[in-house]
Amino acid sequence: MKALLVKYKLVIKFIATFLLVYITLSVAYKFYLQFSDGSKFYPDFMTHLVGIQSKTLLDAFGYNAQMVPHPNEPSLKVIINGNYVARVIEGCNSVSVIILFVSFIMAFAAQTKTTFFYMLSGSVLIYTVNLLRIVLLSMLLYHYPKQKAILHSVVFPAIIYGMVFLLWIFWVNRFSKIKKTDAQTN
Repeated sequence: MKALLVKYKLVIKFIATFLLVYITLSVAYKFYLQFSDGSKFYPDFMTHLVGIQSKTLLDAFGYNAQMVPHPNEPSLKVIINGNYVARVIEGCNSVSVIILFVSFIMAFAAQTKTTFFYMLSGSVLIYTVNLLRIVLLSMLLYHYPKQKAILHSVVFPAIIYGMVFLLWIFWVNRFSKIKKTDAQTN
């Protein structure tokens, strides 16, 4: 058993670090959501912020957009030119994706400064791409409402998760402490 632990030390360290960071950040986010219930930002601050920024971008692209609190669920209704096209829920604010991204980067951490700035810049990039994804999805749903299933369920998740995957690959190949010699000896 000890030989297996020694042999797979890097894998065990990766899994333990990933799970510790992921669970810690997820629990903190859960508390944030519970404590933001009833705040002046509906449904929560981050989702509200994404809604405001999405509306601003949609307006900039020439659409008359509104973000209206949904009466039956904690979400914002996206209304374009008087047509209800989508809703922005808590899962659309990119925080869960950023938690997943940060957990992976921490599991393959490099020097503290490099790790911090990569997590920060990657999180900003994920947030920005997610915002553009919501805007583009809303515009496409306005023009092509019959394509909702493929756009929402396939194309747009592929964009955000594909980008996160590419950021992970870039991190591991460029910055992580795991060297090729470590991989060859284990």
